[in-house]
Amino acid sequence: MKPISLFSVFMAPEVIEELKEVLYSGYIGQGPKVNDFEIMAMQYIGSPFVLSLYSGTAALNLALRLVGVKGKYVISTALTCSASNMPILENGAKIVWADIDRGTGNISPESIEERIKEIRWPVDIGAIMIMDWGGRPCDYDKINKIAAEYQIPVIEDACHALGAVYKGQYVGAHSDFTCFSLQAIKTITSVDGGFLFMKKKEDYRRGKLLRWYGIDRENPSGTDLRCEDDILEYGYKYHMNDVNATIGMCNFKYLDAILWKTRDNAVYYNQNLKDVQGITLLDPTGLDYEPSYWLYTMKVENRNGFMKWMSENKIMTSKVHSRNDHHTCFREFKRDLPGVDFFVRKMICIPVGYHVEKEDRERIVSVIREGW
Repeated sequence: MKPISLFSVFMAPEVIEELKEVLYSGYIGQGPKVNDFEIMAMQYIGSPFVLSLYSGTAALNLALRLVGVKGKYVISTALTCSASNMPILENGAKIVWADIDRGTGNISPESIEERIKEIRWPVDIGAIMIMDWGGRPCDYDKINKIAAEYQIPVIEDACHALGAVYKGQYVGAHSDFTCFSLQAIKTITSVDGGFLFMKKKEDYRRGKLLRWYGIDRENPSGTDLRCEDDILEYGYKYHMNDVNATIGMCNFKYLDAILWKTRDNAVYYNQNLKDVQGITLLDPTGLDYEPSYWLYTMKVENRNGFMKWMSENKIMTSKVHSRNDHHTCFREFKRDLPGVDFFVRKMICIPVGYHVEKEDRERIVSVIREGW
């Protein structure tokens, strides 16, 4: 009986040959491959302003810096990777947890508005941070309407959601700032990396400076290329390099094929697990969207027993992320979150990615139905 893993790293067959050219070119830093990768992502998403970075976390940190949240509150979700919320602390802001929708795991628009009304709006609220759980888009229409009413920028953690679609547009074109991850086990990888999409040209221009120490790499002001005359604003070493960009471009060409297979597996689960007693599938809420299904999450009664049963049958399951509000570093922001309480007691993820073949998914369903 072969083990079925939760994730598998996809690597395009042509990567080695493409890498040889870059590795021996004499230039492996941020160069033409980075530019080409950004153009590829921009054309795919359909949003004009994109920066490639060395991680999705760097994208979140840069977005928060561009917004300017220091000394302010950021409304966020506790149901995400801890790397989503740590940049809030790094930017000197305070977290206000909004609750989640119990059917999807995504941040609740109603809870966002409740939190806004609790705080002395608008002076103290720097941003609303949302997260697309497992690649299932949030309710952007409701969230953006609330954000516009109170004039608060929206930063979207779409690190699970590359290739997801909301009302006919790819995720990345809806929020003020959208952050993607190209980390090792994401839908596609550049080994590590990320994208930051934004709507305003001025944010793009400033972000481009900040990702590389605040230096304008394209227009050196002096005759000495390596010696800048002046830096107006401190920045970071957040840029991607041509090695990672080359790997990312090779893999990006397969994104649609990976998504097709992943979604086909998810549809199979939706059809064959919907009537299993003790299992509740995530609620689509009637929205016009197509998830990327980086995670296939279910709510399961007796989760520990379920995980043990699946492990005995060599099928990997996991909660993947722990609720952030229980970590010591976030302790000062703790509050009652009944939706999160309900969801995290039962949530579990099963293998769904491109690596899950038809016989694998059939076995997964059979094992679940047999033991549950």
